Amino acid sequence: MPGTMSRADLRTDLKDSLHDAHSMLADPADFDRCLNVAAVDLGRWQPRTLAATIALVADQAEYPAPADFQRFKMALWGRSSTAKPWDKDHPGKLPTVHHADGLLIMVPAPSAWQIAILGATYRYFYFAGISIDDLAANTTVPADQRDILILRAQAEACKELALRNIGKPVQLRDGLNTVTRNGTPSHLYHELMAEFLQKVGS
Repeated sequence: MPGTMSRADLRTDLKDSLHDAHSMLADPADFDRCLNVAAVDLGRWQPRTLAATIALVADQAEYPAPADFQRFKMALWGRSSTAKPWDKDHPGKLPTVHHADGLLIMVPAPSAWQIAILGATYRYFYFAGISIDDLAANTTVPADQRDILILRAQAEACKELALRNIGKPVQLRDGLNTVTRNGTPSHLYHELMAEFLQKVGS
């Protein structure tokens, strides 16, 4: 049975899945590097949707983005307004949000008038990446995507082995079941990546 989602448990799962190939990646940092790449790639294909808020300041365009921010999804601020352009309480053009250098940039910046009629709390949804932590509680890999993460990490391990000029066949266990595979690292990398892309794209 798989363990928790701590980095150590995921590292053990990856190491066990590589069978004899794991001896060529002896340093724990090697496994962690493969897991980190897998988490970033999984988050790119299967991002989480999270909610956040900003305390708006009139005519201020830049605000810090959440640490796990990947890209903006949608704003809730102002969406409930039913005012027409000719109404006195119409908020005018609402900001479009851009992301750069860890900042959310609103264009145009919210005005004092908009804040007065819509409120200073800007609620929005964003896409967040996936990360692995030493503590299982801080790991953000969805439970149903654990095997896909290991599959992607296997591919990254095979890529590293291929780059190290390891040409002999290696054996590993499939990330999704107990089937074993044999082949050169470069061949297995392409095979595993094709399977990963099929899983995340379906």
